[in-house]
Parts: sequence; structure tokens; C-alpha cells
Amino acid sequence: MFNRDNWKEIFETIQKNKLRTFLSGFTVALGILIFVVLYGFGNGLINTFNEFFEDDATNTFFVFPGRTSMPYKGYKSNREIEFDNSDLTDIEESFPLFVEYISPRVDRSGIVKYKNESNNYTTRGVSESYQFAEKTIIMKGRYLNHEDIKEKAKYAVIGRLVEKDLFKNESALGKYIDVTGSAFKVIGVFQDDAGDDEERRIYIPYTTRQLIEKNTDKINQIVIGFKPEIGYSGAMTFERKLGDFIREKKFIDPTDQRGFFIRNVADQLKQNQQFAGVLQIIVAFVAFGTIIAGIIGISNIMVFVVKERTKEIGIRKALGATPKAVIGTILLESVFITTVSGVLGMIIGVVMLSSLGDTLKDYFITNPFINMGTAIFATIVLIFFGGVAGYIPARRAARIKPIVALRDE
Repeated sequence: MFNRDNWKEIFETIQKNKLRTFLSGFTVALGILIFVVLYGFGNGLINTFNEFFEDDATNTFFVFPGRTSMPYKGYKSNREIEFDNSDLTDIEESFPLFVEYISPRVDRSGIVKYKNESNNYTTRGVSESYQFAEKTIIMKGRYLNHEDIKEKAKYAVIGRLVEKDLFKNESALGKYIDVTGSAFKVIGVFQDDAGDDEERRIYIPYTTRQLIEKNTDKINQIVIGFKPEIGYSGAMTFERKLGDFIREKKFIDPTDQRGFFIRNVADQLKQNQQFAGVLQIIVAFVAFGTIIAGIIGISNIMVFVVKERTKEIGIRKALGATPKAVIGTILLESVFITTVSGVLGMIIGVVMLSSLGDTLKDYFITNPFINMGTAIFATIVLIFFGGVAGYIPARRAARIKPIVALRDE
């Protein structure tokens, strides 16, 4: 392998056959390049699915009221289901082993003003625990607390872009904003990884919102954080038990699927991860197909190369070269070209993925990447089979008698 004459002969052969060498190397490099890029895109899809759930807690249920689709216990169908404050207490008391926190949500939209600036924003009446569900990041001041909820305080926690829109370069802390005719003191400014839409929201105590609306106790939605230690199976059990509880309390037929809805974030995350995993397998299968294509390509080229050099092999054998030496030279040339081309293709593919970043986010591919171990393994596989591709025709040629090889046209 480290024979100087062998390497000199290999480089001379490459120099004389530049086109053939280029085609051989290009086939290998392209196969690895496509494999790396496709596999990286598969990982980018998984990143997109995971990022979708990153900005909110995953151990969460969102419970929405609906309308019944069938009569039950004397109640007519098409009855509107409503949630109220008593539902929060009843759920918390009925499921102490499952519930970590619970919060109502009351959404309203309206004009919010500060001095001469105004805009339409969504105000969200919540409790102090809603911060955990949304993973709200406080930039200035503080979030709502239990005393604010209890005292029905007119406090507001505004999004970063609300402050930017209404206050310009002025700090919003301690200032008063007009929320659809009611004055609220800004006690905090938050940011949210979910983006601009979330950062144009305003959080106020849900009790204050209910007080403004003629002291009602109605709520739009219930947000429940379950204990992470119960795991996925525990979350599914909790969802089933919670559904039974709500149906019994609100007099909804057990088979009615439209009376209310539960969005189980943990279940959605698991389903999306499974789907992304299947996509990754499909992408990896297609990518592996490019490796096979590369192997077939180098094999076909090596068959042609050996056939082209049949006379040369005959002369070498007539001068005393052993079959082992003949095979070794051709095999070394094949492995050398495959290794250089494969590593080059792998490096180009990895660099391409690194440079893409978020540029393909509109196509649901976020930060595509490939584990270097996977890229190196694929390259080694191609190099190995590139060697096999060179060995098989070389072994066949080495068995030809010199006189027969010399007659080859």
C-alpha cells in the first residue's frame, strides 16, 4: 500500500485519464452530497415540528366549550356549553394527583390607547399560572400574581411590541393605558418566542375582566398544566377522566364529540414527532438510494477501467507481476479516488447545510443538519463499496492469462 512505485503509477494513470477520473469522483461526491443534504433536510423537518411546540409548555391541556350535537337528560341538542369559575375549583379538587396548575382564559379584542397613540390589541384575562403555559418571558417589571387576581386589580402585563407601538422609546412601566375605556397600570413587559403576534397581546387578571363585564363568572377557555411526572400514558388517562368529568357535570352525552374539545399538547407533540420520524425514515431511504446509485456508478466505471487496461495488465503479468499485485494496484486506485471524492462531497454537503440556517423555514425546514458521525459512516460505506467495485473486475482481469490479455482489442 505504501509502495512509492505503486502511488507513482496511480498518479500517472490519473493524469493520463483525467476525464475518467473526474467522472468516477463526481459520481461518488454527488452521491455523498445528496445523501448529506437530504438527511439534513429530514432533520430540519423534525426541528420545525419541535419548534412549533417550543414556545408553549407541552404538559398542557386547552379545554374549549362547544355546542352539543344530541339531546341528553332532558336537554336539547345544539345547546351552548359554558365554563365558569366553579369549573376551575371542581377540576382542581377532583384531580389533585394530575393537576399542577390551572388557569382560565378570557380573550377580548379592542382599542388600547396611550396619550395620542392607539391600536387594536387582544387582551387576555388569565390567572398568575398562565405564565407557565405560555412560557412568558418577563423583560421588565413582573407578571400577574395571586393578590392581583384576588383584588381584581387593574394591572396589565403588555407585550414587547405593544410597548414599542404605544410608548415608542418611552418605558411603559408604571404608566396607565386605556383598555376599551378602562384604565390599567402597566406592571410588566414580556416577550414570547412564538413571535410578533404573541408579543402584541396584553394580560390582565381574569377576575378584573369578569368585573368589567357586569361581574360575570364566565370564562372562554380552561388551561390545565398536568404534572410532568405522570408521563405520556398518565396524560392520556387524565384526558379521558377529565372528559368524563366535564360530560357528567355539563350534562353532555358520553358519545357527543362536539360539546367541548380538549387540545392535548403532549399528544399532539408525540404525534408530530412520530410523523416527523416517519418522514426522516423516508428521506433517509431516498438518501441511501443515492449511495446505492453512487456505488453502481463507480462499479460501472471500474468495469470499463479494467477492460480498458486489459493489455496493460497482460504486459505486467508477462513481466512477472503477480495477480495479487495487479489487484492491489487497481484496488488502491479505486479506493483513493473514492475516498478523496467522498470526503470532498461530504464536506461540501455539511457546509451547504450549515450555510442554510433558517432560509428554508418557509418550506418547513429549520436549521437542517447532519450528525458528523452519520455523514462519516455514509462516506465510509461508499468508500468500502467503492473498493469492492474495483476489486471484482480487477480480480477477474488478474485471472486472465497474459497471452489472452495481450490479444485483447
